[in-house]
Amino acid sequence: MLARLGWRMSFAAPPGPRVLVVVYPHTSNWDFPLGILARFASGWPIHWIGKHSMFRGPLRPLFLGWGGIPIDRSRPGGFIEGMVEAFSSRPVMIVAIAPEGTRSHVNCWKSGFYRIALAAGVPVGLGFIDYASRSMGILEYINLSGDSAADMARIRAAYAGKGGLRPEHAGQIRLADEAGAPRDAP
Repeated sequence: MLARLGWRMSFAAPPGPRVLVVVYPHTSNWDFPLGILARFASGWPIHWIGKHSMFRGPLRPLFLGWGGIPIDRSRPGGFIEGMVEAFSSRPVMIVAIAPEGTRSHVNCWKSGFYRIALAAGVPVGLGFIDYASRSMGILEYINLSGDSAADMARIRAAYAGKGGLRPEHAGQIRLADEAGAPRDAP
């Protein structure tokens, strides 16, 4: 289906049965249907994180069946621990998350993906949607070192040249502790 829509996919096989995939940039509502199509095209049992309000009403069973995991962003406590436990208790788990946490511009990524991957000991897949080239996939997999500045520099380099549908909405690829500023400050 994606090929018929003019999209190319390039998915490197996961290095193991448990992976956390960050998907960047997330700048448009169109990222969601493209991501769902990519999930099915990959043939992998990919789960994805979405805001809890998406899971209300008649679409809830469909989204859950498509691998959705709802998160209430107004109550972040316990999410990281829950995801680490999920990775520990399942023999196979691939989870996709948008580290920006929104389609709007932010000064830095949320650090949850980083803390989950480190605590669970899972590699991070660098997923992308590039509207300019009409391509999507996973650039590479990295094992985080715990040196967030070095890890984020490597991630920034990998994503160079990838652009969302609304490039001005793309968040800066850095964590708050690296940025030295509040998450949403100008």
